[in-house]
Amino acid sequence: MTDVPAVIEVEGLVTHYYGERMILKGIDMEVRDGEIMVIMGGSGSGKSTLLRHLMALENKTEGTMRILGQDIDGLSQTEFFDLRKKLGVAFQGGALFSSLTVGENVMLPLYEHTDLDRMTMEIMARMKLEVVELGGFEDLMPSELSGGMIKRAAFARACVMDPKILFCDEPSAGLDPVVASALDDLILSLRDAMGMSIVVVTHELDSAFKIADRITILDRGHILMIGTVEEVKNSSNERVYNLLNRVPEDEQLDVDEYLSRLTGMEVDEGAAL
Repeated sequence: MTDVPAVIEVEGLVTHYYGERMILKGIDMEVRDGEIMVIMGGSGSGKSTLLRHLMALENKTEGTMRILGQDIDGLSQTEFFDLRKKLGVAFQGGALFSSLTVGENVMLPLYEHTDLDRMTMEIMARMKLEVVELGGFEDLMPSELSGGMIKRAAFARACVMDPKILFCDEPSAGLDPVVASALDDLILSLRDAMGMSIVVVTHELDSAFKIADRITILDRGHILMIGTVEEVKNSSNERVYNLLNRVPEDEQLDVDEYLSRLTGMEVDEGAAL
């Protein structure tokens, strides 16, 4: 699969929050055409920040990023807007509008970004609802759906414009194991049926091992490894092992960093205390 072209290329990505707080510390990775890339890591590892960068929603401090062959730094506002139309997002909680029916939620991107007539949009929305096994539910309100159905409706909306890349933030969060497994099957079927590349952030190991072509593991803003499921399972890296086996780590105290946090000032290394 190494000869497959990349749809996302990231080199030397660095991000700071609040001026000096470095979140991502030189990220190099790529997402290949037609693959499912899963991003994993402990709390605070930077995986959500990385996802926002891959969706072109976050400003970076340093580095380069190409999406679908386009360097995002060189795009005009119009070109950037057109690029985003080729990206779909399934948000963690579904993010359906409670005042709209399921069908209207799915049609929303078509309303915003196309000049299609109402009947055509309704047909396209029904087609995508059929794909996610919600055919006939278009007239219900989000409040009438179960948690799993809300996630499926969110996938239908994310896919209604046939994106080249689909981003999923914790798709299995809050679901029971049976429903979560069915959602994993849906992600696989969407990739196969629509030929999309899919990027998934998840902390669910069973889900990651089931759907991933490759897994990126983050730790404290760095990439520990990128590999296939088997490569990750067989990794000799202690931090990877701890993550997969839920082993807590004793964090070593950096005295200078600790004093810097307390005083709000940088502490010179080797300075006398």
